[in-house]
Amino acid sequence: MIPLASPFIGEEEKQAVADVLESGMLAQGPRVAEFEEKFAAYVGARHAIATSNGTTALQMALLAHGVGPGDEVITTPFSFIASTTAIMMTGAKPVFVDIDPARFTICPRQTEAAVTARTKAVLAVDIFGQPAPAYELIDIAQRHGLAYIADAAQAHGAAIDDARIGSLTTTCFSFYPTKNMTTGEGGIVTTNDDTIADEIRLLRNHGMKARYQYERLGYNFRMMDLQAAIGLCQLDKLEAFNAARAENAARLTERIGHIVQCPVAAPGTRHVFHQYTVLIPSNRDAVRDALRESGVGCEVFYPHPLYAVEPIIAHGFGGDVPCPETEKACKQVLSLPCHPKLTPDDIGKIADALKTAVEKNVAA
Repeated sequence: MIPLASPFIGEEEKQAVADVLESGMLAQGPRVAEFEEKFAAYVGARHAIATSNGTTALQMALLAHGVGPGDEVITTPFSFIASTTAIMMTGAKPVFVDIDPARFTICPRQTEAAVTARTKAVLAVDIFGQPAPAYELIDIAQRHGLAYIADAAQAHGAAIDDARIGSLTTTCFSFYPTKNMTTGEGGIVTTNDDTIADEIRLLRNHGMKARYQYERLGYNFRMMDLQAAIGLCQLDKLEAFNAARAENAARLTERIGHIVQCPVAAPGTRHVFHQYTVLIPSNRDAVRDALRESGVGCEVFYPHPLYAVEPIIAHGFGGDVPCPETEKACKQVLSLPCHPKLTPDDIGKIADALKTAVEKNVAA
């Protein structure tokens, strides 16, 4: 089986973990501080605050920007559930608007149309490694006095023009094992705002500015030095990982571009291909099943709009939301392996298997 994702853990990461274990400094310590410094420098932000995972990063970013009960946050329904539940955990209401079908990211025009007197923030998702149109969305947010927060859980190293994602606004990353780089579990928030950074540091560590000096109520959302040690090694390799993903994506497109609609980087952006997502116009699930039977890992990200997910409906935030492009994407998207461990032979097998599956299951 060619796996859809495969973490690339080398001897450097193993030795780094062993060194931390030997040091006895296991919780948030010098490795976390070093990782924060180097990640901030990598993306070009003033601050990077490491946290326990990408979801807690989102929750703290929202809270630090003052999002709370009675507020509305405009977001995308085409995402993993964490982008919405992070909003709900603050007590705010997620307001769903449709996506741009070319990017799969939130549509700026519909975002501005959804602004109300209760809107506090816009939370966009840089999906599959493709940046959302941040400059347009930041402009909308600034004109309406809103916070703009980016969920870049799938976009480590992605860029718009010469600006890396994470340098333009408060941005949240995940380091889950399937991401472009990993710490096992973990997340980080980048920001250029000193006040927001200080607030997130308080939220992360029980509201403490110094030991036993409690400034506010907070959480235990800390990263461990074990995780940060892995992250430091992975960060050194991230550009090579992303280059391999881009090369694999180009090879796949060359082989299957005449068969299905393949992903394309939006003008002026660097797509880092966390997922290589194609569109299957009909009978997508049969194509998925055929690929798996032929030994090619693949997955549907995402099968349902978030407003159609039962726990969100149960809290009164779902139901009948007019998002036709999201509905269409949920019926057609299929993600294929694109990770750095793929060989040219793997690329050939994926392409051949897809061709066979499409010819058998999709009407001409």
